[in-house]
Amino acid sequence: MNQIKNDLKKISTTAPSPRVAFIAAQWHANIVEKSYEGFEAEFERLGHNINNIEAFSVPGAFDIPLQAKKLADSARFEAIVAAGFIVDGGIYRHEFVSSAVIDGLMRVQLDTGTPVISCVLTPHQFQETETHIKFFTEHFVAKGQEAALACAAIIENMRAI
Repeated sequence: MNQIKNDLKKISTTAPSPRVAFIAAQWHANIVEKSYEGFEAEFERLGHNINNIEAFSVPGAFDIPLQAKKLADSARFEAIVAAGFIVDGGIYRHEFVSSAVIDGLMRVQLDTGTPVISCVLTPHQFQETETHIKFFTEHFVAKGQEAALACAAIIENMRAI
């Protein structure tokens, strides 16, 4: 990650600030929305205009790929960030949903040419305890920051092509 930060220091500040779509699933919204806070703060720290981030919400993680596809097809955004929290409720659904969402995001990216950065977390263990909620709340902030770094880097790469 330090190499990404070093590379981003080289990015010209004269380039227009990118338009980015940020999709957040509302399942465990109090945790997931922390990724947006981390993303926004880091994106701004990198010198980008946070007014160019447009936020969208969907009911759950399973709904993210379709929203991402519609946004990519609109050609309004240089990148899309997707945030969701798929927890293991002790049944097979966790693995099915995780696979469908991540595969769907990759498909959107490959089919449209619009980069899609994932902040979709699929922890093997999560209970709604104070300890887990605190851990994942903080982790989503960090994932949002990492997504901003990745987003800025991939946009720079795409602009260079």
